[in-house]
Amino acid sequence: MGRLFGTDGVRGVANTELSIELAYKLGQAGAYVLSKEAHHQARILVGKDTRISGNMLEAALIAGICSVGAKAITVGVIPTPAVAYLTKKYNADAGVVISASHNPVKYNGIKFFNGEGYKLSDALEEKIEAIILDNAEQLPAPIGEEVGTIIEKYDAISDYVEFLKSCVDVDFKGLKVVVDCANGAAYKAGPRVLEELGAELIVIHNEPNGCNINKDCGSTHMENLCKAVVENKADLGIAFDGDADRCLAVDENGIIVDGDQIMSICGLQMKKDNQLKKNTIVATVMSNLGFFIMAEKNNLKIEQTKVGDRYVLEEMLKHDYNLGGEQSGHIIFLDHSTTGDGILTAVKLLSVVKKTGKKLSELAGVMEVLPQVLVNAKVPNDKKYSYMENDRIKKAIEELEGKFAGEGRVLIRPSGTEPLVRVMIEGKDEQVLKEEAEKLAKIIEEELN
Repeated sequence: MGRLFGTDGVRGVANTELSIELAYKLGQAGAYVLSKEAHHQARILVGKDTRISGNMLEAALIAGICSVGAKAITVGVIPTPAVAYLTKKYNADAGVVISASHNPVKYNGIKFFNGEGYKLSDALEEKIEAIILDNAEQLPAPIGEEVGTIIEKYDAISDYVEFLKSCVDVDFKGLKVVVDCANGAAYKAGPRVLEELGAELIVIHNEPNGCNINKDCGSTHMENLCKAVVENKADLGIAFDGDADRCLAVDENGIIVDGDQIMSICGLQMKKDNQLKKNTIVATVMSNLGFFIMAEKNNLKIEQTKVGDRYVLEEMLKHDYNLGGEQSGHIIFLDHSTTGDGILTAVKLLSVVKKTGKKLSELAGVMEVLPQVLVNAKVPNDKKYSYMENDRIKKAIEELEGKFAGEGRVLIRPSGTEPLVRVMIEGKDEQVLKEEAEKLAKIIEEELN
């Protein structure tokens, strides 16, 4: 883990941890490092989600980009995966997104993509960090006509919408869908894509005011969506998160369909259509036990990685797989996109529903979701990686692993983006799982605070 960069860019509370000074320096160092090889004036694409702090951080970031002589192309409020796609489409040297994804409004983040639309390697992130924290290189300070400029391109969303529509070969006429936009970056693009493909839509949480992103809505709070699907007798519901790189679904009965189930549905359809490379799906260690049982029954292979979509992508690129993702709904269709894309995931899921003529509940039934309990232990950021150095915590984890051996599993991991250690237990009796997870989380909090 880097000194500034976590598993998904630089994150923190906007205006304190992620200050305008830091945003300015990230703009400078990022533009410099990512455009160093370019023998022309570098062009950096900049997008953001709907957070109130977005404009402030965007101004600082763009000032940094222009101060090293690069050109900033601003595309306004747009999903994170759109920046990845458009960076490549417009031949920009890099892309930057200002977003804290599914996190509450007080947080924000800055995330870079290279010219090919991929998240940065650790080595490139370290170069950017070294410039900011160690003054490792002298940055250029152009003057006169060599100072960077800004181009506003607010019609870019149309290019992204057309791309998404081209990723499926069916229309969605006859499907009634409730869409929860999380008051975030998908509020324009999400409904527009599905509508133009013919779906009948009921759209909720698509009135961002800068402060309501992810608030009791979107893929992290799905109660309203579940209710709306049942009340409107819809075929299914779709929920995005704040920057629309994730998608979860709700079946016609108001039951949540998670990322593992979506990967099962899409993976089996891709296998049937001879489109699933090496009959393999890449998932993380957080995927449900039921997902692995489903794969075994259907002659699918599952490759496992550490938690984080960057590790999923790494594995996919390394071994030429084309479907992978996380239980959280962060799913990568590598034939179309270089990163997780919530709207693309929705489009792919809807195309399976339309092609098969089956209800989403029936499609999701290929995988039994075993009870899984997740409890967060709140600990300071600087201590969250040291839980295994504590004897009492270590002993408690070992005892718990012994208790669930053969019947389930125990997974402990620090959050990549928040001051938390996550305790996840999977098994058959939810009440027992809950009690044990809370007990262990309490021990972790007591020892590390």
